[in-house]
Amino acid sequence: MPEQLPEPLESFEEGQAIAPTGAGGASDLATAEGETLEEDLSDASAPGVPLGTGPDKKPRSLWSDAWHDLRRNPIFIISGLIIVFLVVIAIWPQLIASGNPLDCDLSKAQEGPQPGHPFGFNGQGCDVYTRTVYGARASVQVGVFATLGVTILGSILGGLAGFYGGAWDGVLSRITDVFFAIPVVLGGLVLLSVVSSNTVWPVIGFMVLLGWPQLSRIARGSVITAKQNDYVQAARALGASNNRMLLRHISPNALAPVIVVATIALGTYISLEATLSFLGVGLKPPTVSWGIDISSAAPYVRNAPQMLLWPSGALAITVLAFIMLGDAVRDALDPKLR
Repeated sequence: MPEQLPEPLESFEEGQAIAPTGAGGASDLATAEGETLEEDLSDASAPGVPLGTGPDKKPRSLWSDAWHDLRRNPIFIISGLIIVFLVVIAIWPQLIASGNPLDCDLSKAQEGPQPGHPFGFNGQGCDVYTRTVYGARASVQVGVFATLGVTILGSILGGLAGFYGGAWDGVLSRITDVFFAIPVVLGGLVLLSVVSSNTVWPVIGFMVLLGWPQLSRIARGSVITAKQNDYVQAARALGASNNRMLLRHISPNALAPVIVVATIALGTYISLEATLSFLGVGLKPPTVSWGIDISSAAPYVRNAPQMLLWPSGALAITVLAFIMLGDAVRDALDPKLR
């Protein structure tokens, strides 16, 4: 008689499931599944796995997750270092420039680099290096305060319009349409030409006046999107007041687009200040500004190009740094780009 093959072994015990295999043996499915699960959990603590995804790890919030990505973004690191350096020299320019930007010697007008004066002299005999360093103060001051004013005013008005809607939303939309119809440079020529102050505050006020509608539209749309989420509807069903929903639930989740736009706009406001100063309606002497120096150097670009090269280069690097920072923040805060 031919040898009979052993019948498949089938048994079921508590915690085990024995199944036949193709070779006539048996495999413990429960044990295999347990080992696979254990490997998956152990891999979550590996260096390549983001924090907050393994066992006993709290899930990261949007802001902590964004910071986790920003710290590993070389664009954010480079732009951040440039901005920190600009802020430091704007507050303490004497750290790298010991001279006075208003001390001029007409006998050295338009001369090239000399020992102690690496950038040469401008048309009035002033040290270009010292004026370039001190020019960062006015530009950074205008950019920072204009961005703060635009962000605060635009966020409040746009957020309230998006949350309450109705007549308030309609009136604000028509007002923003009026401001959008005003050309920025033309508005600056008209409004700032009648101002005789030598401080930065008229320029900052003009930028806030014409810049808040853009942030208002961004904040309005972000609040409208956030208030439709389930957690807001749940808070409303539980009897939460409008102030609590707006401050505790909607605002923290609607700030990301506003922060991104404000970061990029900061570089734009610095460029706008230089443009208005170049046209003669922005900052005025004796204030030291890159726009003023570029305007005074334009007629001498052929004979003394260093007068135009250094302040315009500093302006370009500053604007580029803030735009790069805004792009990095946008990539970190936008979940669609993950």
